[in-house]
Amino acid sequence: MTAAYDAVAVQYAEFVREIWDGDPLDRAAWAAFADCVRGRGPVADLGCGPGHLTAHLRSLGLDAFGVDVSPAMIELARAAQPSLRFEVGSMAALELPDSSLAGILSWYSMIHTPPAEVRGYFAEFTRTLAPGGHVLLGCFESGGGPLTEFDHKVTTAYCWPLDELASLAFEQGFVEVGRMYREPTEGERRLRQGRLLLRKP
Repeated sequence: MTAAYDAVAVQYAEFVREIWDGDPLDRAAWAAFADCVRGRGPVADLGCGPGHLTAHLRSLGLDAFGVDVSPAMIELARAAQPSLRFEVGSMAALELPDSSLAGILSWYSMIHTPPAEVRGYFAEFTRTLAPGGHVLLGCFESGGGPLTEFDHKVTTAYCWPLDELASLAFEQGFVEVGRMYREPTEGERRLRQGRLLLRKP
Protein backbone atom coordinates (compact mmCIF):
# COMPACT_ATOMS: atom_id res chain seq x y z
CA MET A 1 0.00 0.00 0.00
CA THR A 2 2.88 2.39 0.73
CA ALA A 3 4.23 2.14 -2.80
CA ALA A 4 0.73 2.49 -4.26
CA TYR A 5 0.09 5.79 -2.48
CA ASP A 6 3.61 7.06 -3.10
CA ALA A 7 2.98 6.56 -6.82
CA VAL A 8 -0.20 8.69 -6.84
CA ALA A 9 0.66 11.19 -4.09
CA VAL A 10 0.64 14.32 -6.26
CA GLN A 11 -2.59 13.40 -8.08
CA TYR A 12 -4.25 12.45 -4.78
CA ALA A 13 -3.27 15.74 -3.17
CA GLU A 14 -4.81 17.65 -6.07
CA PHE A 15 -7.99 15.57 -5.84
CA VAL A 16 -8.54 16.06 -2.11
CA ARG A 17 -7.68 19.75 -2.31
CA GLU A 18 -10.81 20.20 -4.42
CA ILE A 19 -13.21 18.06 -2.35
CA TRP A 20 -11.91 17.87 1.22
CA ASP A 21 -14.36 20.36 2.73
CA GLY A 22 -17.24 19.14 0.58
CA ASP A 23 -20.22 17.87 2.54
CA PRO A 24 -21.68 19.89 5.44
CA LEU A 25 -22.37 16.66 7.34
CA ASP A 26 -18.67 15.82 7.23
CA ARG A 27 -17.80 19.28 8.52
CA ALA A 28 -20.30 18.76 11.32
CA ALA A 29 -18.68 15.44 12.24
CA TRP A 30 -15.22 17.02 12.39
CA ALA A 31 -16.57 19.89 14.49
CA ALA A 32 -18.26 17.49 16.94
CA PHE A 33 -15.04 15.51 17.26
CA ALA A 34 -13.13 18.74 17.89
CA ASP A 35 -15.55 19.72 20.63
CA CYS A 36 -14.94 16.35 22.33
CA VAL A 37 -11.15 16.62 22.40
CA ARG A 38 -10.27 20.33 22.36
CA GLY A 39 -7.92 21.34 25.17
CA ARG A 40 -7.35 17.77 26.33
CA GLY A 41 -4.02 17.11 24.60
CA PRO A 42 -2.54 16.15 21.22
CA VAL A 43 -4.69 14.76 18.41
CA ALA A 44 -3.33 12.44 15.73
CA ASP A 45 -4.62 12.48 12.17
CA LEU A 46 -3.73 8.92 11.19
CA GLY A 47 -3.44 8.30 7.48
CA CYS A 48 -3.20 12.05 7.04
CA GLY A 49 -2.23 11.98 3.36
CA PRO A 50 -1.23 15.48 2.18
CA GLY A 51 -2.32 17.03 5.48
CA HIS A 52 -5.52 18.85 4.50
CA LEU A 53 -7.55 17.54 7.43
CA THR A 54 -4.66 17.93 9.86
CA ALA A 55 -4.67 21.62 8.99
CA HIS A 56 -8.45 21.78 9.36
CA LEU A 57 -8.26 20.21 12.82
CA ARG A 58 -5.68 22.84 13.78
CA SER A 59 -8.06 25.55 12.54
CA LEU A 60 -10.68 24.11 14.91
CA GLY A 61 -8.33 24.72 17.85
CA LEU A 62 -6.77 21.28 18.18
CA ASP A 63 -3.13 20.41 18.82
CA ALA A 64 -3.14 18.21 15.71
CA PHE A 65 -0.34 16.38 13.93
CA GLY A 66 -0.33 13.91 11.04
CA VAL A 67 1.00 10.40 10.50
CA ASP A 68 1.02 8.52 7.21
CA VAL A 69 2.68 5.36 5.93
CA SER A 70 3.54 7.07 2.62
CA PRO A 71 6.77 9.13 2.65
CA ALA A 72 5.63 10.94 -0.51
CA MET A 73 2.40 12.03 1.19
CA ILE A 74 4.31 13.26 4.23
CA GLU A 75 6.65 15.24 2.00
CA LEU A 76 3.66 16.95 0.37
CA ALA A 77 2.04 17.61 3.76
CA ARG A 78 5.18 19.21 5.14
CA ALA A 79 5.52 21.42 2.06
CA ALA A 80 1.87 22.51 2.21
CA GLN A 81 1.73 23.02 6.00
CA PRO A 82 5.27 23.78 7.21
CA SER A 83 4.09 24.91 10.62
CA LEU A 84 2.51 21.53 11.42
CA ARG A 85 4.11 18.26 12.49
CA PHE A 86 3.97 15.30 10.10
CA GLU A 87 5.62 11.92 10.54
CA VAL A 88 6.01 8.73 8.51
CA GLY A 89 4.54 5.86 10.50
CA SER A 90 2.11 2.95 10.64
CA MET A 91 -1.20 2.99 12.48
CA ALA A 92 -0.48 -0.60 13.46
CA ALA A 93 2.61 0.40 15.48
CA LEU A 94 2.61 4.07 16.40
CA GLU A 95 5.77 5.53 17.88
CA LEU A 96 3.80 7.20 20.64
CA PRO A 97 3.69 6.64 24.39
CA ASP A 98 0.75 4.89 26.04
CA SER A 99 -2.21 7.16 26.87
CA SER A 100 -0.58 10.15 25.16
CA LEU A 101 -3.39 11.27 22.82
CA ALA A 102 -6.66 13.08 23.41
CA GLY A 103 -8.04 12.09 20.03
CA ILE A 104 -7.50 10.14 16.83
CA LEU A 105 -8.94 10.98 13.42
CA SER A 106 -8.95 7.93 11.15
CA TRP A 107 -10.61 9.34 8.02
CA TYR A 108 -10.73 6.64 5.34
CA SER A 109 -7.33 5.48 6.57
CA MET A 110 -8.44 1.91 7.41
CA ILE A 111 -10.34 1.28 4.18
CA HIS A 112 -7.48 -0.79 2.73
CA THR A 113 -6.84 -2.78 5.91
CA PRO A 114 -7.55 -6.52 5.57
CA PRO A 115 -10.44 -7.31 7.91
CA ALA A 116 -8.35 -9.71 10.00
CA GLU A 117 -5.99 -6.83 10.90
CA VAL A 118 -8.58 -4.27 12.02
CA ARG A 119 -8.63 -5.49 15.62
CA GLY A 120 -4.93 -4.70 15.85
CA TYR A 121 -5.54 -1.12 14.72
CA PHE A 122 -8.22 -0.62 17.36
CA ALA A 123 -5.88 -2.11 19.98
CA GLU A 124 -3.22 0.45 19.01
CA PHE A 125 -5.80 3.24 19.21
CA THR A 126 -6.73 2.05 22.71
CA ARG A 127 -3.09 1.94 23.77
CA THR A 128 -2.23 5.45 22.65
CA LEU A 129 -5.44 7.22 23.75
CA ALA A 130 -5.75 8.64 27.23
CA PRO A 131 -8.87 7.72 29.21
CA GLY A 132 -11.74 9.81 27.89
CA GLY A 133 -10.06 10.11 24.48
CA HIS A 134 -12.08 9.91 21.27
CA VAL A 135 -11.72 8.37 17.82
CA LEU A 136 -13.57 9.63 14.74
CA LEU A 137 -13.60 7.04 12.00
CA GLY A 138 -14.69 7.67 8.40
CA CYS A 139 -15.20 4.82 5.93
CA PHE A 140 -17.18 3.42 3.05
CA GLU A 141 -20.29 1.77 4.48
CA SER A 142 -21.94 -1.37 3.16
CA GLY A 143 -25.48 0.01 3.21
CA GLY A 144 -26.76 -2.64 5.58
CA GLY A 145 -25.15 -5.49 3.67
CA PRO A 146 -22.14 -7.62 4.61
CA LEU A 147 -18.50 -6.60 4.55
CA THR A 148 -17.54 -6.28 0.90
CA GLU A 149 -14.32 -5.82 -1.04
CA PHE A 150 -14.11 -3.47 -4.01
CA ASP A 151 -11.59 -2.26 -6.55
CA HIS A 152 -10.40 1.12 -5.29
CA LYS A 153 -8.39 3.28 -7.71
CA VAL A 154 -5.26 2.89 -5.56
CA THR A 155 -5.53 -0.62 -4.11
CA THR A 156 -8.14 -3.06 -2.77
CA ALA A 157 -10.55 -1.49 -0.27
CA TYR A 158 -13.49 -2.56 1.89
CA CYS A 159 -17.02 -1.39 2.69
CA TRP A 160 -17.87 -2.11 6.32
CA PRO A 161 -21.17 -2.38 8.14
CA LEU A 162 -20.83 0.16 10.95
CA ASP A 163 -22.34 -2.36 13.37
CA GLU A 164 -19.43 -4.69 12.69
CA LEU A 165 -16.80 -1.97 13.07
CA ALA A 166 -18.41 -0.80 16.31
CA SER A 167 -18.37 -4.39 17.61
CA LEU A 168 -14.65 -4.75 16.87
CA ALA A 169 -13.98 -1.45 18.62
CA PHE A 170 -16.04 -2.57 21.63
CA GLU A 171 -13.85 -5.68 21.92
CA GLN A 172 -10.86 -3.37 22.35
CA GLY A 173 -12.50 -1.33 25.10
CA PHE A 174 -14.25 1.47 23.19
CA VAL A 175 -17.80 2.66 23.69
CA GLU A 176 -19.80 4.15 20.86
CA VAL A 177 -20.74 7.81 21.19
CA GLY A 178 -22.58 8.16 17.90
CA ARG A 179 -22.68 7.38 14.22
CA MET A 180 -23.75 9.00 10.99
CA TYR A 181 -24.49 7.85 7.47
CA ARG A 182 -24.66 9.88 4.31
CA GLU A 183 -25.15 9.19 0.66
CA PRO A 184 -22.36 10.02 -1.83
CA THR A 185 -22.23 13.48 -3.29
CA GLU A 186 -21.64 14.34 -6.93
CA GLY A 187 -18.16 13.27 -7.99
CA GLU A 188 -17.73 10.73 -5.19
CA ARG A 189 -17.60 6.98 -5.67
CA ARG A 190 -21.18 5.74 -5.56
CA LEU A 191 -20.91 4.16 -2.14
CA ARG A 192 -22.61 5.02 1.11
CA GLN A 193 -20.42 6.83 3.65
CA GLY A 194 -20.22 6.02 7.35
CA ARG A 195 -18.84 7.92 10.38
CA LEU A 196 -18.31 6.40 13.81
CA LEU A 197 -17.41 8.36 16.98
CA LEU A 198 -15.89 6.25 19.75
CA ARG A 199 -14.64 6.96 23.27
CA LYS A 200 -12.14 5.20 25.50
CA PRO A 201 -13.66 5.09 29.00
